[in-house]
Amino acid sequence: MVAVIRIEEPFKRPSGPQRPGWKAFLSMAFRPFYLLAAIQGAVAILFWAFGFGGTSALPAYLWHGHEMIWGYAGAVIVGFLLTAAATWTGQAPLRGLPLAALVALWLGARVMLLATPDSNLWGGMLSVLFFVAAAICLAVPVVRSRNRRNYGVPPLLLAFGAGNLAFHLAAAGIIDLDPRHMLHVGLLIVATVIFFMGLRVIAFFTSRALNIPQVTNAPSIGVIAIGAPLLMALTVAVGGPVILTAALGLIGGFANLRQLVRWWHPQVLQRPLLWVLFAGYLCAALGVGLYGVAALAAPALTSAALHSIAVGGIGLLTLGMMSRTALGHTGRPLELPSPMPIAYGCLLAATVLRLAAALAIPYAPLVLIASALCFAAGFGLFVFRFGPWLIRPRADGRS
Repeated sequence: MVAVIRIEEPFKRPSGPQRPGWKAFLSMAFRPFYLLAAIQGAVAILFWAFGFGGTSALPAYLWHGHEMIWGYAGAVIVGFLLTAAATWTGQAPLRGLPLAALVALWLGARVMLLATPDSNLWGGMLSVLFFVAAAICLAVPVVRSRNRRNYGVPPLLLAFGAGNLAFHLAAAGIIDLDPRHMLHVGLLIVATVIFFMGLRVIAFFTSRALNIPQVTNAPSIGVIAIGAPLLMALTVAVGGPVILTAALGLIGGFANLRQLVRWWHPQVLQRPLLWVLFAGYLCAALGVGLYGVAALAAPALTSAALHSIAVGGIGLLTLGMMSRTALGHTGRPLELPSPMPIAYGCLLAATVLRLAAALAIPYAPLVLIASALCFAAGFGLFVFRFGPWLIRPRADGRS
């Protein structure tokens, strides 16, 4: 089976010190987007936890949700997909000035949302344009190479951008939608992307790391595991029947938990690069199922469901995926460097603490701050370890 990301290239010791440079930094999409996403995720979560009030156009909760979903997660998703496209299609990766322009759109959206506090439309326009441009950059090599297996990926990215557009129009009062519900839609779409990524790589990575036969995924299960949460996001967006939201959540959660059980091997616990992916996927699947339960019978569980996806699903899985793909694509062996096991532990702690705060335990505000500190520490450690590598040429001397 073809892997999404080629990571098994032999490692060669560098012949000399590698100097940082723009050419290396802009040689593949994962480099700028992983680094900037990690910095933005750590800073934004600390701003939120310590009382940043957002802007008049996007008050605290809306700004926080937007920046973590379409800011942080959006950057990681785009960086991952554009990097993977080179392996899927055999085409040259997006790099140089075109990649710099895409990064500028993402950065411009972050800056404009703060620089124009009375209107979210200018920053929102740049944010939506970022996803449209990224989908086009992804579609070109996929269509050019007739890579039919991945024809559905650019539309998935466009759906994520459409959710972003609806959020900004709702926040500006242009359309009659609750922008808070559009944050839910955005998170559910990110969960769908997590399931898509996980179905592609987790069984493959497990097989290679443990030297065991790869567990195959039945096409029908893949359709359900990805389709159910995506349809649930659409149902929430249009205000569809609660019973349909609940059914889709339970079906999607169960289908993905079933796949996780099929991929599981006891030796996974001995490999941090594997267990972090399993843990993130588990949190996303539980969050989707819990959201279905909350919609039907227990609204008080909505926050726990959303943060199971946001902190556990997005945080853990993206940190693990960023670590693994960055190691492979910077020409280093697939051995998790210190202090990344501590970073993974920080994200686990952040998840547990945030779920506890969502369930309104005593001292919930202090627990929430502790969760944010753990989250920021995890991504701060990623920046500390991987930042110098992401701005330098490959350690093995390859292009």
